[in-house]
Amino acid sequence: MLNISNKTINQYIDRSKVPALVWAEQKKSGRVFIKIMAWFFAFLLVMMFIPWTQNIVGRGNVTTIQLDQRPQTIHSVLPGRIEKWFVKEGDFVYKGDTILFISEIKDDYLDPELLSRTKEQLTAKEMSVQSYMEKVKALDVQIVALLQTGVLKLEQTKNKYQQAKLKVIADSIDYEAAKIDFDIASQQYSRMQQLHAEGLKSLTDLENRNRVKQKAQADMISCESRLLSSRNELINAQVELTSIQAEYRSAVAKAESDKYATMSGMFDAEAVVTKLQNQYMNYSVRAGMYYITAPQDGYVTRAIQSGVGETIKEGEVLLSIMPSHYDLAVEMYVRPIDLPLIKINHKVRIQFDGWPAIVFSGWPNTSFGTYGGRIFAIDNYISSNGMYRVMVQPDPDEETWPDALRVGAGTHNMLLLNDVPVWYELWRQINGFPPDYYTGTSHMDDISNPSTNSKK
Repeated sequence: MLNISNKTINQYIDRSKVPALVWAEQKKSGRVFIKIMAWFFAFLLVMMFIPWTQNIVGRGNVTTIQLDQRPQTIHSVLPGRIEKWFVKEGDFVYKGDTILFISEIKDDYLDPELLSRTKEQLTAKEMSVQSYMEKVKALDVQIVALLQTGVLKLEQTKNKYQQAKLKVIADSIDYEAAKIDFDIASQQYSRMQQLHAEGLKSLTDLENRNRVKQKAQADMISCESRLLSSRNELINAQVELTSIQAEYRSAVAKAESDKYATMSGMFDAEAVVTKLQNQYMNYSVRAGMYYITAPQDGYVTRAIQSGVGETIKEGEVLLSIMPSHYDLAVEMYVRPIDLPLIKINHKVRIQFDGWPAIVFSGWPNTSFGTYGGRIFAIDNYISSNGMYRVMVQPDPDEETWPDALRVGAGTHNMLLLNDVPVWYELWRQINGFPPDYYTGTSHMDDISNPSTNSKK
């Protein structure tokens, strides 16, 4: 039948019994096949010049734009024992609503009157500080009084010293006058003796002159004695002056020493007061942490700890909560080789898991069930999966994202780049080149003029 042998069997075949063979031999299938192939290749040739949108495909998941809108866990600030739950999973709570109550387990805080007793200690120490302050004020008054009294006493002693000095001068003058009188009396007595020896004066006159001499001598000795006594008084006044200065210096120094000792005690008491105030505030804040409240409006999604009477550690996770108000976003991951092509505000087509869609990656306008987005953030550090994270927010010019979306849902993302012919995209894919990186000119101009096409 295929005529690949010199021997034929046509004479042995009864064609009346096999009409299909007769029909096949009479059909001119070769021309039809050639026409079909010609139309097929013509269609492929036309398809090669149809615009194709280059894109970067990546998986991702739904998240939120604001950090405080993402699911969060509530931790226990204090170690304690669970006493009562006020919510259950799925409940909606407002900010400040009580979630559960824990009791204290540390023996340092078991006293039910801990706050009041700490307050009493603080009050006592504050009164001690006040007493120290009053004592310091009294010592200041005492020091001022000592200084004033010392000045007056010193002036008094100086006056006394000056009087003693003047008295020494006066007694010295009297002594000098007495010495002169005694010399004169002695000379007169000598002349009287001579006149008496010559018989010119009587014995009575001589004795009178002798009595005057003796009286002058007695006055001289008395003046000398007063002079020595005045000098002693001057020395005593000088000693008293020095003693007064030293006495009041010592008294003032002692008062200042008492003042500084009191101030030291006051500062120590103030340090204790500050410590007690800090301790009291810590106890007050700690007492308010026994009731764990919701940090924001949201839904209780999962209780990590459960039951009553269980002991929890400090910082242990208690439950998770999902905020009720959030602005959705998508975090997608791209390969490092594609990262230089991505810019802020690049458009992205997103297919959400669970939403039916018909996707043509090269013709986004013909796709159905995808939603638009724009890039608003790009990570500068690679993630643990070896890819870079790109944050996408809803495109205000596109259709609104579904209201039923939930944080954590998976997504299939297509980051749209430039329009190129299909033949060019096939050539790029066969050679393993990354998408083209254009800098403002149209894709057709870039293809026709390779000098403007900057590839990575």
